[in-house]
Amino acid sequence: MTSSATSDVTSSEIIETDAGDARITWHPAHPAKKARLVLAVSHGAGGGIEARDLRGLAAVLPAHGVTVALVEQPWRVAGKKVAPAPKTLDIGWRGIWAAVAKPGLPVVSGGRSAGARVACRTAAELGAAAVLALSFPLHPPGRPEKSRADELLGAGVPTLVVQGGNDPFGKPAEFPEGDFELVEVPYGDHGFAVPKRAEIGQDQALEIITGRVVEWTRTLG
Repeated sequence: MTSSATSDVTSSEIIETDAGDARITWHPAHPAKKARLVLAVSHGAGGGIEARDLRGLAAVLPAHGVTVALVEQPWRVAGKKVAPAPKTLDIGWRGIWAAVAKPGLPVVSGGRSAGARVACRTAAELGAAAVLALSFPLHPPGRPEKSRADELLGAGVPTLVVQGGNDPFGKPAEFPEGDFELVEVPYGDHGFAVPKRAEIGQDQALEIITGRVVEWTRTLG
Protein backbone atom coordinates (compact mmCIF):
# COMPACT_ATOMS: atom_id res chain seq x y z
CA MET A 1 0.00 0.00 0.00
CA THR A 2 1.33 3.44 -0.89
CA SER A 3 0.09 6.85 0.09
CA SER A 4 0.57 10.35 -1.28
CA ALA A 5 -0.91 13.66 -0.25
CA THR A 6 -2.90 15.47 -2.93
CA SER A 7 -3.73 18.68 -1.01
CA ASP A 8 -3.84 20.13 2.46
CA VAL A 9 -7.17 18.44 3.21
CA THR A 10 -7.24 15.34 1.04
CA SER A 11 -4.95 12.38 0.50
CA SER A 12 -5.06 9.31 -1.68
CA GLU A 13 -3.75 5.81 -1.29
CA ILE A 14 -3.53 2.71 -3.42
CA ILE A 15 -4.95 -0.45 -1.84
CA GLU A 16 -4.03 -3.89 -3.11
CA THR A 17 -7.06 -6.16 -3.51
CA ASP A 18 -7.61 -9.58 -5.05
CA ALA A 19 -9.25 -7.77 -8.00
CA GLY A 20 -6.31 -5.42 -8.54
CA ASP A 21 -5.26 -2.07 -7.11
CA ALA A 22 -8.03 0.21 -5.86
CA ARG A 23 -7.64 3.86 -4.89
CA ILE A 24 -9.10 5.71 -1.91
CA THR A 25 -9.25 9.50 -1.84
CA TRP A 26 -9.79 10.72 1.71
CA HIS A 27 -11.75 13.82 2.69
CA PRO A 28 -11.29 13.93 6.48
CA ALA A 29 -13.79 15.36 8.90
CA HIS A 30 -12.92 18.96 9.69
CA PRO A 31 -10.60 19.38 12.70
CA ALA A 32 -13.23 21.49 14.45
CA LYS A 33 -15.68 18.60 14.26
CA LYS A 34 -14.90 15.32 15.99
CA ALA A 35 -15.16 12.56 13.41
CA ARG A 36 -18.18 10.32 14.06
CA LEU A 37 -18.36 8.17 10.94
CA VAL A 38 -16.56 7.15 7.79
CA LEU A 39 -18.60 7.14 4.58
CA ALA A 40 -16.88 4.84 2.10
CA VAL A 41 -18.57 5.44 -1.23
CA SER A 42 -17.83 4.22 -4.73
CA HIS A 43 -18.83 5.01 -8.29
CA GLY A 44 -20.98 3.26 -10.87
CA ALA A 45 -20.19 1.12 -13.90
CA GLY A 46 -20.11 4.07 -16.28
CA GLY A 47 -18.15 6.70 -14.42
CA GLY A 48 -15.84 7.52 -11.56
CA ILE A 49 -15.62 9.51 -8.35
CA GLU A 50 -16.05 12.76 -10.28
CA ALA A 51 -19.83 12.19 -10.24
CA ARG A 52 -21.67 15.25 -8.96
CA ASP A 53 -23.29 13.48 -6.02
CA LEU A 54 -20.03 11.92 -4.81
CA ARG A 55 -18.14 15.19 -5.08
CA GLY A 56 -20.97 17.01 -3.36
CA LEU A 57 -20.94 14.64 -0.42
CA ALA A 58 -17.15 14.87 -0.13
CA ALA A 59 -17.42 18.66 -0.01
CA VAL A 60 -20.24 18.88 2.54
CA LEU A 61 -20.06 15.95 4.97
CA PRO A 62 -16.63 16.65 6.55
CA ALA A 63 -18.05 19.80 8.16
CA HIS A 64 -20.57 17.54 9.92
CA GLY A 65 -18.12 15.08 11.45
CA VAL A 66 -18.12 12.55 8.62
CA THR A 67 -14.91 11.50 6.90
CA VAL A 68 -15.58 10.66 3.27
CA ALA A 69 -13.54 8.00 1.48
CA LEU A 70 -14.10 8.09 -2.28
CA VAL A 71 -13.24 4.64 -3.59
CA GLU A 72 -12.19 3.87 -7.15
CA GLN A 73 -12.61 0.25 -8.08
CA PRO A 74 -9.60 -1.57 -9.58
CA TRP A 75 -11.01 -1.53 -13.10
CA ARG A 76 -11.12 2.28 -13.02
CA VAL A 77 -7.63 2.56 -11.55
CA ALA A 78 -6.39 0.28 -14.34
CA GLY A 79 -7.92 2.58 -16.95
CA LYS A 80 -10.48 0.13 -18.25
CA LYS A 81 -13.71 1.43 -19.75
CA VAL A 82 -16.00 -1.47 -18.89
CA ALA A 83 -16.78 -2.64 -15.37
CA PRO A 84 -16.28 -6.34 -14.56
CA ALA A 85 -18.91 -8.75 -13.28
CA PRO A 86 -20.66 -8.01 -9.96
CA LYS A 87 -18.70 -10.76 -8.21
CA THR A 88 -15.43 -9.03 -9.12
CA LEU A 89 -16.74 -5.66 -7.93
CA ASP A 90 -17.58 -7.27 -4.59
CA ILE A 91 -14.04 -8.66 -4.33
CA GLY A 92 -12.60 -5.20 -4.88
CA TRP A 93 -14.90 -3.71 -2.24
CA ARG A 94 -14.00 -6.34 0.32
CA GLY A 95 -10.36 -5.59 -0.36
CA ILE A 96 -10.60 -1.92 0.63
CA TRP A 97 -12.65 -2.49 3.78
CA ALA A 98 -9.77 -2.83 6.22
CA ALA A 99 -8.45 0.53 5.05
CA VAL A 100 -11.73 2.41 5.49
CA ALA A 101 -12.26 0.74 8.89
CA LYS A 102 -8.75 1.63 10.09
CA PRO A 103 -9.78 4.97 11.67
CA GLY A 104 -11.78 2.92 14.17
CA LEU A 105 -15.11 4.61 13.41
CA PRO A 106 -18.41 3.10 12.26
CA VAL A 107 -18.29 2.76 8.47
CA VAL A 108 -21.23 3.54 6.20
CA SER A 109 -20.96 1.51 3.01
CA GLY A 110 -22.07 3.54 0.04
CA GLY A 111 -22.09 3.77 -3.71
CA ARG A 112 -23.87 5.07 -6.74
CA SER A 113 -25.57 2.78 -9.26
CA ALA A 114 -23.48 -0.42 -9.51
CA GLY A 115 -21.58 0.76 -6.44
CA ALA A 116 -24.86 0.90 -4.52
CA ARG A 117 -25.53 -2.72 -5.43
CA VAL A 118 -22.07 -3.69 -4.15
CA ALA A 119 -22.68 -1.85 -0.88
CA CYS A 120 -25.99 -3.64 -0.35
CA ARG A 121 -24.65 -7.08 -1.22
CA THR A 122 -21.66 -6.88 1.14
CA ALA A 123 -22.92 -4.73 4.03
CA ALA A 124 -23.81 -7.47 6.47
CA GLU A 125 -20.67 -9.58 5.97
CA LEU A 126 -18.37 -6.57 6.28
CA GLY A 127 -20.06 -5.19 9.37
CA ALA A 128 -21.17 -1.90 7.81
CA ALA A 129 -23.04 0.44 10.13
CA ALA A 130 -25.42 1.40 7.33
CA VAL A 131 -25.76 1.66 3.55
CA LEU A 132 -26.11 4.75 1.39
CA ALA A 133 -27.52 3.78 -2.02
CA LEU A 134 -27.33 6.58 -4.58
CA SER A 135 -29.28 5.98 -7.81
CA PHE A 136 -29.88 2.33 -6.97
CA PRO A 137 -30.38 0.54 -10.32
CA LEU A 138 -33.59 -1.27 -9.44
CA HIS A 139 -33.78 -2.72 -12.95
CA PRO A 140 -32.22 -2.19 -16.39
CA PRO A 141 -33.94 0.64 -18.31
CA GLY A 142 -37.20 -0.58 -19.77
CA ARG A 143 -36.90 -3.98 -18.07
CA PRO A 144 -38.83 -3.72 -14.78
CA GLU A 145 -39.22 -7.50 -14.71
CA LYS A 146 -35.44 -7.78 -14.12
CA SER A 147 -35.72 -6.45 -10.57
CA ARG A 148 -32.73 -6.22 -8.24
CA ALA A 149 -34.89 -5.41 -5.24
CA ASP A 150 -33.63 -8.47 -3.40
CA GLU A 151 -30.16 -6.90 -3.14
CA LEU A 152 -31.58 -3.74 -1.59
CA LEU A 153 -33.94 -5.56 0.73
CA GLY A 154 -31.19 -7.93 1.81
CA ALA A 155 -28.74 -5.27 2.98
CA GLY A 156 -29.53 -6.06 6.61
CA VAL A 157 -28.51 -2.64 7.98
CA PRO A 158 -30.11 0.84 8.05
CA THR A 159 -30.31 1.96 4.43
CA LEU A 160 -30.96 5.29 2.73
CA VAL A 161 -31.82 5.32 -0.97
CA VAL A 162 -31.49 8.61 -2.84
CA GLN A 163 -33.22 8.33 -6.20
CA GLY A 164 -33.88 10.67 -9.11
CA GLY A 165 -37.54 11.22 -9.90
CA ASN A 166 -36.92 10.37 -13.56
CA ASP A 167 -34.31 7.66 -13.16
CA PRO A 168 -34.78 5.14 -16.00
CA PHE A 169 -33.19 2.47 -13.80
CA GLY A 170 -36.07 2.79 -11.34
CA LYS A 171 -38.29 5.70 -10.39
CA PRO A 172 -39.07 6.16 -6.67
CA ALA A 173 -42.65 4.91 -7.12
CA GLU A 174 -41.35 1.60 -8.49
CA PHE A 175 -39.51 0.66 -5.31
CA PRO A 176 -41.09 -2.00 -3.12
CA GLU A 177 -42.03 -1.58 0.49
CA GLY A 178 -39.09 -2.43 2.69
CA ASP A 179 -36.86 -1.63 5.60
CA PHE A 180 -35.17 1.38 4.03
CA GLU A 181 -35.68 5.11 3.66
CA LEU A 182 -36.10 6.66 0.23
CA VAL A 183 -35.50 10.27 -0.75
CA GLU A 184 -36.61 11.55 -4.15
CA VAL A 185 -34.64 14.15 -6.07
CA PRO A 186 -37.36 15.72 -8.23
CA TYR A 187 -36.76 15.58 -11.99
CA GLY A 188 -33.37 13.92 -11.50
CA ASP A 189 -32.08 11.30 -13.92
CA HIS A 190 -29.66 8.49 -13.09
CA GLY A 191 -26.85 11.01 -12.59
CA PHE A 192 -29.16 13.43 -10.72
CA ALA A 193 -29.07 15.86 -13.64
CA VAL A 194 -32.24 17.93 -13.89
CA PRO A 195 -33.56 19.45 -17.13
CA LYS A 196 -33.59 23.20 -17.65
CA ARG A 197 -37.40 23.17 -17.63
CA ALA A 198 -37.48 21.70 -14.11
CA GLU A 199 -38.84 23.69 -11.20
CA ILE A 200 -35.55 23.22 -9.35
CA GLY A 201 -32.04 23.95 -10.54
CA GLN A 202 -29.00 21.70 -10.47
CA ASP A 203 -27.65 23.31 -7.32
CA GLN A 204 -30.96 22.75 -5.54
CA ALA A 205 -30.98 19.11 -6.60
CA LEU A 206 -27.52 18.63 -5.14
CA GLU A 207 -28.57 20.37 -1.93
CA ILE A 208 -31.44 17.89 -1.56
CA ILE A 209 -28.95 15.03 -1.76
CA THR A 210 -26.32 16.42 0.59
CA GLY A 211 -28.83 17.87 3.05
CA ARG A 212 -30.74 14.65 3.45
CA VAL A 213 -27.57 12.58 3.80
CA VAL A 214 -26.30 14.97 6.49
CA GLU A 215 -29.58 14.54 8.41
CA TRP A 216 -29.47 10.77 8.03
CA THR A 217 -25.88 10.43 9.24
CA ARG A 218 -26.83 12.29 12.42
CA THR A 219 -29.10 9.37 13.29
CA LEU A 220 -26.23 6.88 12.94
CA GLY A 221 -23.75 8.21 15.46
